[in-house]
Amino acid sequence: MRILALDVGDKTIGIAVCDELKLTAQGVEVIRRTTVSRDFARLEELIAQYQVEIIVVGLPKNMNGSIGPRGELVKEFAVAMGQVLPDIEIKFWDERLSTVAAEKSLIAADVSRTKRRQVIDKMAAVFILQGYLDSLPRG
Repeated sequence: MRILALDVGDKTIGIAVCDELKLTAQGVEVIRRTTVSRDFARLEELIAQYQVEIIVVGLPKNMNGSIGPRGELVKEFAVAMGQVLPDIEIKFWDERLSTVAAEKSLIAADVSRTKRRQVIDKMAAVFILQGYLDSLPRG
């Protein structure tokens, strides 16, 4: 069983999944958002494909730790997702600066601005998931 991570935005959802040993996160895709039902249908396909047991949703917080309007929208999305996918455990992970870290990583790899726009959400999901995986107890 694997863990899937989501970086939920207004226009896209970045997706990452871990390996079977739950050690590393890999980017999967970016869902271009159209309707909630289509978003959830694609997530259901990915859950089946990767045999997902947990979804980690990046929760955008303000720098002082409070949850603002963007965070509230992400929480609403996760609640709706939980109703559609009742057998999957949903957890939140503080995603502060994940997009900034992803952007810096892509710049360091000399990825063009156009290509960065295409993959930034997927990379942010990788950073979210890797942070979650690194927090899991080992042994």
